[in-house]
Amino acid sequence: MEPRIQGIIPLLRKLKSLRPLAALLVGGLGLALTVYSDRAHGQYLGHNAKGDFGLMSGSQAAPGFYFVPMYLRFNGEKLRDRNGNSIGIDPEERGSLDVNAYLAGLVYVSKFKILGANYGFMAFPGFTDNKLEVPILDLGSKSSTAFTDLYFVPLDLGWHTERADFTAGLGLFAPTGRYDPDADDNVGLGMWTFEPYFGTTVFFDKAKSWHVATRAFYEMHTKKRGTDIKVGDILTLEGGLGKSFMAGALSFGAAYFVQRKITADSLGPDFEFPSGRQLAKHRIYGVGPELTIPIATKSKLIALINVRYLWDIGARSTLAGKTLMVTASFPIPSVSLQ
Repeated sequence: MEPRIQGIIPLLRKLKSLRPLAALLVGGLGLALTVYSDRAHGQYLGHNAKGDFGLMSGSQAAPGFYFVPMYLRFNGEKLRDRNGNSIGIDPEERGSLDVNAYLAGLVYVSKFKILGANYGFMAFPGFTDNKLEVPILDLGSKSSTAFTDLYFVPLDLGWHTERADFTAGLGLFAPTGRYDPDADDNVGLGMWTFEPYFGTTVFFDKAKSWHVATRAFYEMHTKKRGTDIKVGDILTLEGGLGKSFMAGALSFGAAYFVQRKITADSLGPDFEFPSGRQLAKHRIYGVGPELTIPIATKSKLIALINVRYLWDIGARSTLAGKTLMVTASFPIPSVSLQ
């Protein structure tokens, strides 16, 4: 998005590019879950962290370098079968899955144009303290904090018009996290993921204060290392409806996500399904509030802090819970307010 100088208040009268910086909320951690029910067998999730984008998800940041640390906490509460019914783990002691993830992103957007769009790239190394593939009978087990799969985007393009922004690109997840099909302390998924995406942010007014956005990701996976298991393709939509103030430095609204498995998992040529069972394809939705606030001195913008809290709803053949994401976007160098 091109730099904008709004002059809303004296402190921010020369502040540039706040809206696209607020939109720079990127993550790369996924959860994998094996779900068994009376009609479903062998359900796996992919890498995409549901809800890691929200307001302004269809906008690219203004040209420059950004340091983007992120904290994600997922509290898994209930396994849902293909009909949305809760699956009991242990009537005496409910199972749960709590994941903490810590990412440190580096983002660069250049002034170089490709097809009229600014070219950029990103890399998000991260750590997690819980294994990402959890069999239903061992739902509460934990692992120590360790390096997980690397998310990087070698191609990120951004277009900007008077009433809309557009972005497109390709993200990849590399299997850098520890993974062994026979281990119980995995922190990676043991597979490559290729994730093309496209998004748009539409502005309702000339000042671009009201906006709605969606970004669509399509995951495609290789086989898991050391197995014949290949996770099916997954479609994820993420975005939100919001209102911005102070040249975009302050914003709030409602974020959402939709995730559905498009093709079924492949468990290998030697796998045979028990009679009356079929391979599940999960779906899940989420919604919740989002707030972005600026951290600044009298002379400099230090960072934008974004907080997003999402409740899972409508889950089928997967684990439902709540997600907290806290992201800080630091422009390098900091933006002068003088």
